[in-house]
Amino acid sequence: MPKQYQLIGGKPVLRLTLEAFATHPLITKTITVIGEGHDDLFSRASQGLSAAVRGGSSRQESCRLGIEACVGDAPDLILIHDAARPFVSHTLISAVIAKLGTAEAVIPALPVADTIKEVKDGVIGRTLDRSALYHVQTPQGFHYAKIRAAHERAAKAGENQLTDDAAVAEAAGMKVHIVPGDPRNRKLTTAEDIAAANRELDNSMDKPDIRVGSGMDFHVFEVGNAVWLCGVEVPHSHKLKGHSDADVALHALTDALLGTIGEGDIGTHFPPSDPQWKNAKSAIFVAKARALLEAKGGVIANVDITILAEAPKISPHIPAMKAALVQMLGISADRIAIKATTTEKMGAIGRKEGMAAMATATVRLP
Repeated sequence: MPKQYQLIGGKPVLRLTLEAFATHPLITKTITVIGEGHDDLFSRASQGLSAAVRGGSSRQESCRLGIEACVGDAPDLILIHDAARPFVSHTLISAVIAKLGTAEAVIPALPVADTIKEVKDGVIGRTLDRSALYHVQTPQGFHYAKIRAAHERAAKAGENQLTDDAAVAEAAGMKVHIVPGDPRNRKLTTAEDIAAANRELDNSMDKPDIRVGSGMDFHVFEVGNAVWLCGVEVPHSHKLKGHSDADVALHALTDALLGTIGEGDIGTHFPPSDPQWKNAKSAIFVAKARALLEAKGGVIANVDITILAEAPKISPHIPAMKAALVQMLGISADRIAIKATTTEKMGAIGRKEGMAAMATATVRLP
């Protein structure tokens, strides 16, 4: 999976990046440049925080297309940021915007602390003066009309290998100023970077309020040829009876999530008497419960689901169910448990009259 959609702290990298900009008071709109075939990944990660435009064959071309997508909004200023820098702060965003009051182009930068050598064929040629060298970061800020014209000029001139937008501005003769960068505003590039960022967020104590919710649901069988479980269609001799798709596992999970924040049960938010929920996918119910949790600043730490049924056989479908829940909940697969058991032929479930599910959700809140 592309790094911008990898999960850290239970959220996609891109989601964290978008939240930083969407919650800044001076940002009016965000547009994300995405790759071919990334539409579904982007939709799940962005959760409506950003519009999207298809990118090009290079970083420079992708940025130009993103800039062109802003034409209809006629912005005065534009910030261009790496999606894989999720730790950008409001302070840094504000500093770049403020500097644009007196400069035509601004980038954050950190002075180089290490000695830098110029090497050719494995041999040091010379030692560079590090006092004039800086590590460059994003967001890079520009006056919109000027950077748009600079990108158009570079494209027409066939200059297509410039590595950042500041280089495009420099090639057009613009003076690029710097503001102090932020060491935390690092770019996640390798698998090790992703793992370290995940550990950092998981160990954060800004959400020390640990809560646990539970849910249980039952549905009887009726004539049909498949049942829905955790968002996956499982072939069977019957289907489950219900106003929605009767996904007994997701119904139990929805109640568990709602229970962590005292928001009633699934019937409170989605009454079976309401015709709009007729045959609705139960993933909608989970999404609502997740949105209510996130509105309170909460994150899902773990979910544990047990399905009770004599038939159909559940275990072959568990990998697909976990994959579906990864996307619904925005957490990694190791935070999801799905188990199945029978009732040893006891009771209504033992007589194959229906199915039941129990779910437990653990969440962290501020």
